[in-house]
Amino acid sequence: MVVSPSTPLSCPQLPLAVYREVQAHLQQLPGVTVELLPPLPGPFDYLASQIGGIQIHAPESLSAADAQYVQNILDYYAQQFGAWQPYGES
Repeated sequence: MVVSPSTPLSCPQLPLAVYREVQAHLQQLPGVTVELLPPLPGPFDYLASQIGGIQIHAPESLSAADAQYVQNILDYYAQQFGAWQPYGES
């Protein structure tokens, strides 16, 4: 999935600690911040993540190389935990 920084993303199988790891990796890029989003309301699922998703905020001046780095990071975690999807979709 090619990601637009303005699209909130979710990976239902991603644990809280790994969401924070993704956040830390992405925020190493200049000007990039990542907001952790709350889980959406619904029945409690013990196996579901305590985080609903992430919102990546990147400057318009983000270089093509850094944008590719963002994509590579997200692709790595998708290979480990399942595909990213738009936040709010199940």
